[in-house]
Amino acid sequence: MQLNDMILISVDDHNVEPPEAFIRHYADAHKAEAPRIVKKDGKDVWTFQGKIFPTIGTNAVVGRPRSEYGMEPDEFDQMRPGTYDPRARIDDMNVNGQLAAINFPTMPRFAGNTFFQFPDDHGLRAVRAYNDWHVDEWCAAGPGRFIPMIILPIWDMNATVEELKRWAKRGVHAISFPDNPARCGFPSIHDPYWDPMWNVLDDYRMVINCHIGTGTSAAHASDDSPIDAWITTMPMSIANSAADWLHAPMWKRYPNLKMALSEGGIGWIPYFLERADFTHEHHHEWTFTDFGGRQPSDLFKERIITCFIDDNAGLEMLHHMNPKMVMWECDYPHSDTLWPNCPEYLWKSISKLPKETIDDITHLNVMREYSFDPFSILGRDNCTVGHLRELGKDVDVSPRHHLGGRRTDSMDQTGGARKPVTSGEIVKMLAG
Repeated sequence: MQLNDMILISVDDHNVEPPEAFIRHYADAHKAEAPRIVKKDGKDVWTFQGKIFPTIGTNAVVGRPRSEYGMEPDEFDQMRPGTYDPRARIDDMNVNGQLAAINFPTMPRFAGNTFFQFPDDHGLRAVRAYNDWHVDEWCAAGPGRFIPMIILPIWDMNATVEELKRWAKRGVHAISFPDNPARCGFPSIHDPYWDPMWNVLDDYRMVINCHIGTGTSAAHASDDSPIDAWITTMPMSIANSAADWLHAPMWKRYPNLKMALSEGGIGWIPYFLERADFTHEHHHEWTFTDFGGRQPSDLFKERIITCFIDDNAGLEMLHHMNPKMVMWECDYPHSDTLWPNCPEYLWKSISKLPKETIDDITHLNVMREYSFDPFSILGRDNCTVGHLRELGKDVDVSPRHHLGGRRTDSMDQTGGARKPVTSGEIVKMLAG
């Protein structure tokens, strides 16, 4: 097997909603209330229900030289068109040798958290409009190239069940959900409030995708800490939620239920599993946890999908995990992405693995767990890195300089010693 023979499906990319995305999917009587882009101080910002949401790109810096990364693009013309135009995205996937992707939202935030602020018909209409746009426009632009994933109005369980069934009947098998809903003001995953949702997810084999930062996030040690410290721990911050999910009660009642730790990395998983088993062996007699005579790691390996962008340590320790539940991520268009060189980075990490394992973690696991079959649409031979790169050979991947966006004072210094960007600077900048 060679690099060009790989078939790459990412379980963590992101779409940026174009300015008209919501408006097109509101009924005429309510179009005036739809989320929309307006200009404020010369920048593109979202407005909804009288509030301003300044984030339009969430670190969508793909295609810039790394020295010019910032926290946000402030205008659409500061981003590659592939961030918000699905046909341009397909071009960018081709040049990257990437067959398909799951895409998390941006304006609604990764799990729809923006709309949790509007637990009424306004929020419900926005959730439904996003799902309509995402499935009927974004995903429909490239059959076999996108795995649809919906967000939910989780403040209303009846509406949540209705939305789940609406899309499940149309073949959607993925939802985005907070890694810790209790931190978002909802009942914990241990509460029976969620039982109707678990039931539908189990019936229709829909995967729960919990992206880092949707409920729990890595802490800033201090305002003086270099922001690099926060970025370093960002993937592993989902470990606390992972332990909570592992010990949640619904797994026993819903045998088809699966969830993914999106953008969580895999290098920390072996010790996590070792610690979970140790804890259960030494403490379950007084804590009364019950895994039915099995180990916590057995449940984890069966039900919880782990995902990685670039993780040599984790791939070397696959024997401590279940390779059938490990999947690859691209993270386009965010600053961790290795686009357009993902195949080269990945091949360096996995080339010595058995072909069966390479196929599993690059595409077969995704196809199985997400009920996704691009081969029946495109033909397997048309899905390889080599074939797709031939399709994308004319795509311009040269770095785009001086696009602008929000940058810290540290980044803007032109003379003297450059000091590390701190957490305090980033927090202040994001606060406006």
